[in-house]
Amino acid sequence: MQVYHGIQEFKKLDHAVVTSGTFDGVHLGHQKILNRLNEVALQTQGESVVITFYPHPRSVISSDNQTIKLLSTLDEKIELLAQNGVQHLLIIPFTREFSELSSEEFIQKILIETIGTKTLVIGYDHRFGKNREGGFDYLKTNASRYGFSIEEIARRDIDNVGVSSSKIRKALLEGNVQSADHLLGRNYSISGLIVKGKQLGRTIGFPTANIQVREVAKLIPTDGVYAVKVHYNNETFGGMLNIGNRPTVDGTYQTIEVNIFDFNREIYGENLSVEFITKVRNEQKFSGLDALKAQIAKDKEVIKEIFI
Repeated sequence: MQVYHGIQEFKKLDHAVVTSGTFDGVHLGHQKILNRLNEVALQTQGESVVITFYPHPRSVISSDNQTIKLLSTLDEKIELLAQNGVQHLLIIPFTREFSELSSEEFIQKILIETIGTKTLVIGYDHRFGKNREGGFDYLKTNASRYGFSIEEIARRDIDNVGVSSSKIRKALLEGNVQSADHLLGRNYSISGLIVKGKQLGRTIGFPTANIQVREVAKLIPTDGVYAVKVHYNNETFGGMLNIGNRPTVDGTYQTIEVNIFDFNREIYGENLSVEFITKVRNEQKFSGLDALKAQIAKDKEVIKEIFI
């Protein structure tokens, strides 16, 4: 997959089959659109193109200045789109200035002049341009003067999947990772740098790797203990992960700590990723370290059963 960070890098194609959107999480609904995009490209001997935006448009134009929590970082989105067979990915820097483009300007400047669109594939509810004024009806009405055809993914096809990025975010924030995984079509994951913590885990027999997630906008599931798969250096391990403030030892900030099963290596300063399988329990405050140690031992037994 060719990746372009801005319209100035894109070389106009002879037969571009295009879709656009934020594609946060590249979930099952997105995959339905991408599958159709690739089918049309194959049928017409064209090349598939996805237009997406960074940062997320809502983080730029939202009035409350809150950072939207994302299901996929930009790097993760690029990898997921490549896995779904996309040939060209145009990432447009989303700025206040860009948000002022009218739907007509978007069509002329981006779809026609930059990409050379011959077929546009969009979901039934897709909107674009300033104030989201453009949509399928607008495109259909004006298609003859644009010189490209338009295909809309029907509402029933998208709704039958029953998935949206907001629904997945809600599930993760409620600790319902199995539901989120089902809607994504894969296990939700986070990755980051291993940093030194207070090394309390090793004093009670459960050494942990502290994960520092670099992307502040990446959504972290709600606090609790989870069964996870750990990926490190092309190897995969089972593990149990705790997200929370460590109330038993009067912790004051959130940490993400994973105990990797059958693993005994120093990996500070290196990267690893974890896939969430299921939530085992909420985080809780225990009477002391002995009670905490006993509960962690039980958690490990429960989680190991999951992996058998």
